[in-house]
Amino acid sequence: MNPVSPVHRAQAAQARCFVCRTVDESPAADFRCTRCGELLELSYPSWGDTPVDPRSLKLAWEARRASPLAIDRSGVWRYRELLPILSDVNNAVTIQEGNTPIYDLPRCARSAGMDRLLAKHQGMNPTGSFKDTGMTAALSVANEKRFEWVACASTGNTSASMSAYAARAGMKSLVLIPEGKIAWGKLSQALDYGATTCQLRGDFDACMRVIAEVVRRAPVYLLNSVNPYRVEGQKTAAIEMLDQFGWELPDHVIVPGGNLGNVSALGKGFIELRDLGFVRSVPKVSVIQAKGANALVRTMRETGGARLVPVQAETMATAIRIGNPASWRKAVAVLKATGGACEEVSEEELAIAKAEIGSDGIGCEPASAATLAGLKKLVASGFVQSADLVVLVLTGHVLKDPEYTLKFHRGDLFDNTESASKMRRPPIVLDASADDVLRVLDRA
Repeated sequence: MNPVSPVHRAQAAQARCFVCRTVDESPAADFRCTRCGELLELSYPSWGDTPVDPRSLKLAWEARRASPLAIDRSGVWRYRELLPILSDVNNAVTIQEGNTPIYDLPRCARSAGMDRLLAKHQGMNPTGSFKDTGMTAALSVANEKRFEWVACASTGNTSASMSAYAARAGMKSLVLIPEGKIAWGKLSQALDYGATTCQLRGDFDACMRVIAEVVRRAPVYLLNSVNPYRVEGQKTAAIEMLDQFGWELPDHVIVPGGNLGNVSALGKGFIELRDLGFVRSVPKVSVIQAKGANALVRTMRETGGARLVPVQAETMATAIRIGNPASWRKAVAVLKATGGACEEVSEEELAIAKAEIGSDGIGCEPASAATLAGLKKLVASGFVQSADLVVLVLTGHVLKDPEYTLKFHRGDLFDNTESASKMRRPPIVLDASADDVLRVLDRA
């Protein structure tokens, strides 16, 4: 039998406004504060009254790794004492998400000027992206509340994740995507998992506006990252990361920035672990954006994080092509609380970094590679030192957008500079001749 902490039975989640701190007993369908319209977050007031015992929980979490139960083998629900969002944990919908590996990247380390470089690959989740860790949590809440329909606006990964978990739960799913601005690999997942998929003439932000109105007018449960239960599930990646490090802290964790729910979640996870006594401090959490979708970068540079500076997003890294990020306030709070940085990278810098990650045998989708491209700039500026322990969070699997990869190596992605050309590995067309193949080997 697995050890069970009394913490899990004692706590209850409380939804409160991230800005005005108003507690909302019955959150609105769009998860906005009914007083000021800002996003909600979850807190656990009883943690202050019932102290958490880190040592006992670590033992319980370790024991669950040997359990045959799906709920225990999940890299999210294994840590359920810090995720007390269900009345009955048997209502959890899991595809054994989490448990994602940490890889050494020796070639990327040399390229970035680091002694050592690591990557936490969230693209190794069941549907190929970090979204699964949040989706299992939020959709489980919808399942417990007996919703028939769930819905999201998406640039691809959210729709794939939501539709998969909805299918597992026997629920129906609605997906709104911007027409022509989604990687086909991601769209194919939503279709295969049975989602009702609508392509809207507009960008992601237009899809978000429409889905917010839909959930206000129909009994449909919203599963975008504005849903605070999504954030709670995604924060477990921070717990798992430190668990994998033997509860030792890295110096820096670097995350790609799109709608900014992921950095918000990871920061929340690290800060809660510190406040509960699992660790003494937190790593610096930094965000990297594409130059064409750099709303958070501009917000920090132009207003110090006081006011969002939205942009018309344009980048080939579709997962972060978002110009009006919903979780910007939470992301700003994480940057300030952890001492992290915010940087932007060009399309070429991002594409080269993606090829460099591939050269270490660890592929990723384009948006993930923003982390390595951004790290190079943080090293050049002195913010990151070569001896620091840095973890790049890779958010999506390499097969999410194979068309991007093919275009880069064929030289069709953009006008190729000398730096990009060095990383290109286009296929070589030959006659069916061993002599021709051997001549290629000699040249190589």
